[in-house]
Amino acid sequence: MEQTKELDSSRLELAASMLKAIAHPMRIAILKHLEGGKKRTVSEIHELLGIEQSTTSHHLGILRDKGVLCSQREGKNTFYYLKFNILSQIVDCLETCTCD
Repeated sequence: MEQTKELDSSRLELAASMLKAIAHPMRIAILKHLEGGKKRTVSEIHELLGIEQSTTSHHLGILRDKGVLCSQREGKNTFYYLKFNILSQIVDCLETCTCD
């Protein structure tokens, strides 16, 4: 009975949706730049990644819409951060799995 709860289809769908959102090189890089509770603006992230600000905003929107990131408005700036800090472990795992 407990195993059925853990494999609830709605939770599995949500998990798959989050993983699909993360499954892009730039989005993985975004998560890396938000590790450790960091909050960054679109401008900061686009400068770190070296990509267009509109492209950065697009990727941030996808991650936010799928529950990976949260955003907080402070004056003129919107700061993005990991919704769950434990998500950085996914990035750590991927780094470990892709090292030679």
